[in-house]
Amino acid sequence: MYNHYSVIIVGGGQAGLAMSYCLKEREIDHIVFEKNRIGHSWRDRRWDSFCLVTPNWQCQLPGYHYNGSDPNGFMQKDEIVKYIEEYAESFSPPIKEGVEVLKVTKNDALNVFEINTTIGDFTADQVVIAVGGYHNPKLPRIAERFPTSIMQLHSSQYQNPESLPDGAVLVVGTGQSGCQIAEDLHLAGKQVHLCVGSAPRSPRRYRGKDVVDWLAQMGYYDLAIDEHPQKDKVRAKANHYVTGRDGGREINLRQFAIEGMQLHGRLKAIHHDKLEFFDDLVQNLDNADAVAESIKKTIDGFIEKNHIEAPIDPPYQPVWQPQESILEIDFVKANIGVVIWCTGYHTDFSWIEIPVFDGKGYPGHKRGVTDVNGFYFLGLPWLYTWGSGRFSGIARDANYLADCMISKKKVSSSSAWSIVNEFLIGS
Repeated sequence: MYNHYSVIIVGGGQAGLAMSYCLKEREIDHIVFEKNRIGHSWRDRRWDSFCLVTPNWQCQLPGYHYNGSDPNGFMQKDEIVKYIEEYAESFSPPIKEGVEVLKVTKNDALNVFEINTTIGDFTADQVVIAVGGYHNPKLPRIAERFPTSIMQLHSSQYQNPESLPDGAVLVVGTGQSGCQIAEDLHLAGKQVHLCVGSAPRSPRRYRGKDVVDWLAQMGYYDLAIDEHPQKDKVRAKANHYVTGRDGGREINLRQFAIEGMQLHGRLKAIHHDKLEFFDDLVQNLDNADAVAESIKKTIDGFIEKNHIEAPIDPPYQPVWQPQESILEIDFVKANIGVVIWCTGYHTDFSWIEIPVFDGKGYPGHKRGVTDVNGFYFLGLPWLYTWGSGRFSGIARDANYLADCMISKKKVSSSSAWSIVNEFLIGS
């Protein structure tokens, strides 16, 4: 192996592979360091029934668009891993798996980046950090108050209902992971207690199409973050809950309640054997519905403005309302033996000793290009568009960075877009 490359890519997930494809296409010498193995996060940090929430046709890695028989379906976990592995096989990237990057620094005297790894030290003219933004599981300190007799898992550790002990399960968090895991347990016959947070929900289908199809037609996936109504704030927004399971459907927490799932407000405190909840269940369910209805109204406006013929859906009616606020339960009497924390992740860029981060540890960049010449980020949520951290938008971002590397100057572009309001799918 050489110890100097024009470009070193840190991370061999879909972002790092996409970057490698674009560089190989431009005949730029480079190497990719992957801490684990290709497809690691999808293979080892997702539960067994996991599937995409966006249709397969949105899987558009550069040079390898989805070409299967079910473009409107939703790939399951094993299919996603296979898609990524076959992508790598299609162009043979110069990737080194099982290599952890320990430190990245800039040698100003030599004008090169220095990369310290578990297989030695390397230098590069330019570096792309393509490790995503979901690094360390986020567990709230309140988790320490549960007794050791109760199993606690982060969503990244959950596999299937059969892997859990008998008894009820407390699921904390209602982003995509929380709602989908709660559904997985519920369908398996587990008694589920779900702490409902402030995450919004999305319709699955509306007026004859998947909502993703409407948003694509409306240009939402081409919307740059600078033109989003919420600007940089959208990066911190919770994902809308919806699922691609069984061909795709909405996740209706109210229907789950009718079927026996116990819904609570956000977890407030733990005192001895008692769980205390905030009195915000009604508010959180209503707000999630309001966001879904706002999305529908925006689609209605687009249909009307463009004189599109589309079927009319009946008005939404909530199927269940909480009759009383249950603000406390005894978790021993409720037979809760497992807690699954669906509370997201912390980013960890502490190994990067390049002065590009803000006070919250987020890298300052413009479309992935930092103020340090030759230093880039790829694959972060809303790096540039909604699809930046997903299969749908990686190609655009990777090609842009590859062109920047050739020119070594920033390029800007803008998009005139003003259709979708701030309540649409955010992150």
